[in-house]
Amino acid sequence: MAGLQTDADAIVAHTEVMMHEKRDPSEKSDSVHELDGIHDGLEFPTEEERATLRRVSDSLPWNAYLIAMVEAAERFSFYGSSVVFTNFIQRGLPVGSRTGAAGLNRLPGALGKGQQTSTGIGTFYQFWCYVTPLLGAYIADAHWGRYNTVIVAVGIALLGHIILIICAIPGIIEHTNASFGVFLLALIIMGFGTGLFKSNISPLVAEQYRRTKLFVITTPKGERVIVDPALTIARVYMYFYLFINVGALVGQITMAYSEKFVGFWLSYTLPTVVFLFCPLVLIAGRNRYIRSPPTGSVLALFLKALGFAAKGRVSANPVATYKNLTADDFWENVKPSHIAEADRPKWMTFDDQWVDELKRGIAACWVFLWYPLWWLTYNQLNNNLVSQAATMTTNGLPNDVLSNLDPFALIIFIPICDQIIYPALHRWGWKFTALKKVFAGFLTGAASMVWAAVVQHYIYKTNPCGYAAATCVDANGDPLVSPLNVWIQTGSYVLIAFSEILASITGLEYAFTKAPKNMRSLVMSVFLFTSAISSALGEAFVSLSTDPLLVWNYGSMAVIAFIAGILFWFSVRSIDAKEDEFNNMDAGHVHTERKPEETVKT
Repeated sequence: MAGLQTDADAIVAHTEVMMHEKRDPSEKSDSVHELDGIHDGLEFPTEEERATLRRVSDSLPWNAYLIAMVEAAERFSFYGSSVVFTNFIQRGLPVGSRTGAAGLNRLPGALGKGQQTSTGIGTFYQFWCYVTPLLGAYIADAHWGRYNTVIVAVGIALLGHIILIICAIPGIIEHTNASFGVFLLALIIMGFGTGLFKSNISPLVAEQYRRTKLFVITTPKGERVIVDPALTIARVYMYFYLFINVGALVGQITMAYSEKFVGFWLSYTLPTVVFLFCPLVLIAGRNRYIRSPPTGSVLALFLKALGFAAKGRVSANPVATYKNLTADDFWENVKPSHIAEADRPKWMTFDDQWVDELKRGIAACWVFLWYPLWWLTYNQLNNNLVSQAATMTTNGLPNDVLSNLDPFALIIFIPICDQIIYPALHRWGWKFTALKKVFAGFLTGAASMVWAAVVQHYIYKTNPCGYAAATCVDANGDPLVSPLNVWIQTGSYVLIAFSEILASITGLEYAFTKAPKNMRSLVMSVFLFTSAISSALGEAFVSLSTDPLLVWNYGSMAVIAFIAGILFWFSVRSIDAKEDEFNNMDAGHVHTERKPEETVKT
């Protein structure tokens, strides 16, 4: 730990010297030219140094922490409200209750629609929240910019939160159909705002760090090390994810107790109050964020470039077509330097480097094609594992509190990975690249589902009603549960937390670092869209989300994640070998008509 602090101090000192020599602290810089001068005076490594010197991350900009606080508040509201959805939908209103609260020894509820409906609606909500980022990315990249899109998204989501409160108010919650209709309307509006927010907040936080090239420093101990921007972006997303889970943990615990002892109206009101923190921080710091302006419809330009590159490569023979479209020289034909100026189409306003960036972004999207199968395991946290907890002995603990073991484990293990495990691997000379992390994430996700399947087997074995564990009640209608203590679920949650560190955080990092600069929101939205695809696939497994088939449900997820992980690694090995080449690629340029450029404080 002391060695890591020494590295950080050396980087900070080096940065302060360079910035002092470069510019006056009060000077403003144009966001379009935000990289101008940022690498001046730095010592770049030789090829030999790249291969031999230890790599460390740069210091993190404080603006990134400010944006991460916004994300923490948004995740508090998102997870704080959604953690109670399972009980709100699945279980009926407790006898004598007008708020859904049930007290110490009973389970809260409202609509009484059953576990299959609960899982189905939860899966739809996940799908909706992660398909709308595609629209948010287009709006941000082409018209509004990321910051402005985030502001609008916050307003939309806030409206959805207010409507959500209405469905749980005493006097409405007793009317099941009316409450259900208002609840669904709230989900649609909240999901739309969340989608616009998620596709842009993740690139916005990483954009606060501006360096893109490797450089060399000497630590106070005399060791020459390479400062790697890719490692720095990875750290940005590690701590961004940490803030996410701080918000999620606090939100989920407080709202689970709110629903149990006060009612669902409080579980929906408190997240709305915390959500108001988002616009306040965003607006207060608006002149201090690094903000990239919109660049026009780069998506249309990409499609034109793709069509130009594919010209003459498609035939009636599918095998030949596949080989032609995946050939190494596929993108070479669209580089302007390979085309006489008189023959270039008018829309070809980019340079060769942008085509290389585009090729790298396509490779990232190919990696993301495997993620829906990983998300299938993660999505079990939101529905089925909450329902599983309700069939065990909780000793008064709300059944949806145990899901907080996931963010709690993440808060503990993210700093451990960042400060101890990952640096140790670098010191030992093992390059734990992004794609190796994702591969390991698939395997730990599979292990989590194996744990859940074993627990479910013993629930059926020990429950008084056997394979009807979820609906087992006594003569008074009170649930009869397995004597197994609910804390044995811990293994599933800890394993899936490690899986998130390895796969989910790395996915955010990969989407940002591999996308062309003017397509970051779009590529990020493609990554998020994989969760929507997974939710759609999850609908096929809803029939397994009920007794007596839940062991098959968890077992299927384990097998899918394991096999997908193996196939994933064999399909991306060649991309993994180009990690350094991709990370150190020169930025390309596209000439488009822009809106007036924004300025930021430096």
